[in-house]
Amino acid sequence: PPRPPGGPACPASPRVIPSTSPWDPLAGRVGAHRPHCRGPRSLTVTPAFSKSYGNVLVLDGVIQCTERDEFSYQEMIANLPLCSHPNPRKVLIIGGGDGGVLREVLKHSSVESVVQCEIDEDVIRVSKKFLPGMAVGYSSSKLTLHVGDGFEFMKQNQDAFDVIITDSSDPMGPAESLFKESYYQLMKTALKDDGVLCCQGECQWLHLDLIKEMRQFCKSLFPVVAYAYCSIPTYPSGQIGFFLGQGGPGPPEGPPEPPRDPALNDVS
Repeated sequence: PPRPPGGPACPASPRVIPSTSPWDPLAGRVGAHRPHCRGPRSLTVTPAFSKSYGNVLVLDGVIQCTERDEFSYQEMIANLPLCSHPNPRKVLIIGGGDGGVLREVLKHSSVESVVQCEIDEDVIRVSKKFLPGMAVGYSSSKLTLHVGDGFEFMKQNQDAFDVIITDSSDPMGPAESLFKESYYQLMKTALKDDGVLCCQGECQWLHLDLIKEMRQFCKSLFPVVAYAYCSIPTYPSGQIGFFLGQGGPGPPEGPPEPPRDPALNDVS
């Protein structure tokens, strides 16, 4: 496929990260790398390999997922909203180019169609090659893949989805707008009246002020708001959070129903 101007081709094999010990964790970043793929948002997409964590996806030097612990994040961000909705049939995923959220969404038999908006095709291509266990859902007939801006897509598709999941990177650069009230307002218009959303909500140890601000504007938009978190060793402070907003009755923070698929790994 054509490359973005000035963007180097993806490598034939990933970079190697030395084996880690409990006292020398990856700590959210990976040594020195040369740029491998540069997408339309000027993100550097770097596949890497760790003897402890397997294949690793790195964006602009920051770990996004590893084969060893990715399930903890993917299962939480997908199952929290899907188990909070009585009959989730139409799902929208914003971001999530590695395919992990899509994989988990497709495990729910009630889901009839999934639309995914990912602005950076390089992330999808690299994930298919180096993280095939995460990208397996891209072959599903239920998927409509839109390579483009999720903002513009939602403006054209209002009152359309039962569940919206935003799997974003940290609130820096292009992703900063995904943590603003205007973005949550846009998601609300794209949700059906009883719809549920779930978004990456940063880490309470590092971003408490941001979380408080987001909780406040979420409560002004949705009758039910909740914050959840999970542990994941390769993220900063070993933890990541999620914001849930629900338009209809029924608190998303209630106990989830039993797992719908025996392949689920998270027992917390």
